[in-house]
Amino acid sequence: MDWLEQELREALRRQEPSPDFLERPRRAHVLPMRRWMAAAAVVLAAIGAGGAMREYQGHVAKERVLLAVRIAGGKMNRIQAQVRGVAQ
Repeated sequence: MDWLEQELREALRRQEPSPDFLERPRRAHVLPMRRWMAAAAVVLAAIGAGGAMREYQGHVAKERVLLAVRIAGGKMNRIQAQVRGVAQ
């Protein structure tokens, strides 16, 4: 068994609670705040991911438009060269 497994096994072994466990004051007001903070973090992450996705889609659309312009420009150059050849 390697040292990491040994450390994990020791850290996760079952322990009995201390005798004053039930007498400790409860911090009930902290838990809802943590939930709100976690929910806010999830919302912010979703907004950020949505913005990143929109930016990526815009980049892909731009690349497609540039490709279409290059193809159309190449065809226009060929047609223009043919027209000039016939006109001379």
